[in-house]
This record gives sequence, C-alpha cells and structure tokens, in this order.
Amino acid sequence: MATMQTRRQAIAIRHVSFETLGTFETELERAGYELTYADVANGGLAILDALVPDLLIVLGGPIGVYEADTYPFLITELALIKSRLRAGLPLLGICLGAQLIAAALDARVASTGVKEIGFAPLALTDAGANGPLRHLADVPVLHWHGDAFELPVGATLLATTPVCNQAFAVGRNVLGLQFHPEADTTGDLEAWLIGHACELAGAAINPRIIRTDARRHGSALADAGRAMFAEWLSHTHNGTGSARW
Repeated sequence: MATMQTRRQAIAIRHVSFETLGTFETELERAGYELTYADVANGGLAILDALVPDLLIVLGGPIGVYEADTYPFLITELALIKSRLRAGLPLLGICLGAQLIAAALDARVASTGVKEIGFAPLALTDAGANGPLRHLADVPVLHWHGDAFELPVGATLLATTPVCNQAFAVGRNVLGLQFHPEADTTGDLEAWLIGHACELAGAAINPRIIRTDARRHGSALADAGRAMFAEWLSHTHNGTGSARW
C-alpha cells in the first residue's frame, strides 16, 4: 500500500492582515509546503516554536524594529528569529521581516529619512546577479518602507537602490528582502493603499501613481518574483546553512 508523503510546513509571521505572501503562496504549494499564518495581533507568536517549521517567513508591517517599548511583541519575535538563526534553518524576511533578521544579527536598523514607496528597479551586486535574484534584473519591484538595515557581519549583499540596501543572504538558508517581490498587485493592491493611506498622505505620495505603475509592472514582477522565490526554495536545506549564496 502506498504511503502518503508528509508535506513540509511553512509558517509566515503576519503583522497586518493584508501583507500576506501574495504570489509566493502558489510556489510554496508547488514545492510541497503547507502554509500557515501566525498572526501577531491574535497571539500567534506565543504558540510558535521557531524550530518546528521547515521554513519560517517573517512578513512586513508598518512599525520599526526599534519600537519594542511600544510594541512588546517585537521582543518575542526577535527571540524567535535568533533561535532560528542559531539553528541554521531556512528563514525568509520581507521588509520588516528583513529588518528584524538584520537586527537579530546585531546590524543597525534605522529610518532613512525618506519614504521609498512605489515601483523601481534594483541594482544587483555580483552575488545577486549570480543567484536567484537574477530573475529580478531590470524588473521594477514594489518598495514600501522608510527604515533600512545595515549589512549584517558575515552576510552577502545582493541588491541596493540609491536609498538603501535591499537584499542580503546568510549562506543559502537565510534571505532578507527590503522590497516586496511577493505583492499581488493585481488582487491585493487596494488593501495596501487603504491600509497605508496615512503613510502615503504623510509622504505626499499619490496612490493613483502606484495603481498606474502596478498595471504597468505588476505582471512582470509577479512572474520574476515567483521564479526568484522558487529557485531560492530549491536551494534551502536543513543544517548549518554554511553553504554560500
């Protein structure tokens, strides 16, 4: 009798309901993962063991890693990330998630003084151009942040923009992305525009421009983002994570 293969488990820490894994969800399904969201607002961190899932993903959110006095859950979240890093298990951080990984690795995270919001291309480093991020070459990606991370000691810089560092890797198992390659700009964009309305207004950014650029670039970003993520998934492995990018 044939036995049913156990699916791998992916857990995504979600800070706000509309910042999900978006277009990446289909790639997780194809790669044999079962995805569960751990919602910070619903006490998801309290029951999360960082060492259990095959893949842990930390998503974005409109707060800073330095605001633990105001948002105490960040203390727990950083501890979970540090535990995951010590174990060398596959870990992906997007936007706030990347900043939290950098902070867990003792890198500085701070405001850039500007809001980098909208579609713009990345400048890939040699390492970035020779790894999974090559799929994003010349593709305008969605940026949505005002904070940025310094490169952690021992990490490999993969991409930048004129504003800040945009991506780093630690071995093959840890990837931090400042930008949003996962955003479903055809289905979820309006939720982003509504959810971040105050931020957009404060930065004098016109939502109409983001909608227009999403129609122009969204399809290419979805294809390139999924290809990048699928390749990175294929490279991750359990163990020490000592293999280079």
